[in-house]
Amino acid sequence: MARDNNRAPKKVEENDGLIKKLISVNRVTKVVKGGKNMRFAAFVVVGDGAGKIGYALGKSTEVPEAIDKATARAKKNMTACSILGTSIPHEVLGQFGRGSVLMMPASEGTGVIAGGPVRSVMEAVGIKDIRTKSHGTNNPINCVKAAVEGLRSLRTAEQVAAIRGKTVEEING
Repeated sequence: MARDNNRAPKKVEENDGLIKKLISVNRVTKVVKGGKNMRFAAFVVVGDGAGKIGYALGKSTEVPEAIDKATARAKKNMTACSILGTSIPHEVLGQFGRGSVLMMPASEGTGVIAGGPVRSVMEAVGIKDIRTKSHGTNNPINCVKAAVEGLRSLRTAEQVAAIRGKTVEEING
């Protein structure tokens, strides 16, 4: 039985328990002396469903390669954010560039009330009840960056009490 050594090795899909969401794929062309170079840029959000989130942009000549690069980079850039049960501890405004995302806590059973890219972020981070509103821009990359910036700035009452050197009862009044 002959072996075909020219074939590329099969990709093994790793099951690392992470939630991967593809936000956008853009076709980018660069005009050079010999014509046009076409490449693809993939923007991916990765979360663990328990409060960690990361995002990244990957570029390549093929779409699957760009997605793989973005996913690998997003895994490296994961950061933790504070969530309280199935929602967030307090209202927060995340801003990036001209885009801003207002995130408001919601009671249990409300669900994720959010538009496209922000919904993907909330599902990846593990938030099940939240209300959001995007302002300024509908660019998916800027919306995702604004949402993640807002999630990073969240603080629970315990974290605020530890920073101030007080008890939780003194903070809540």
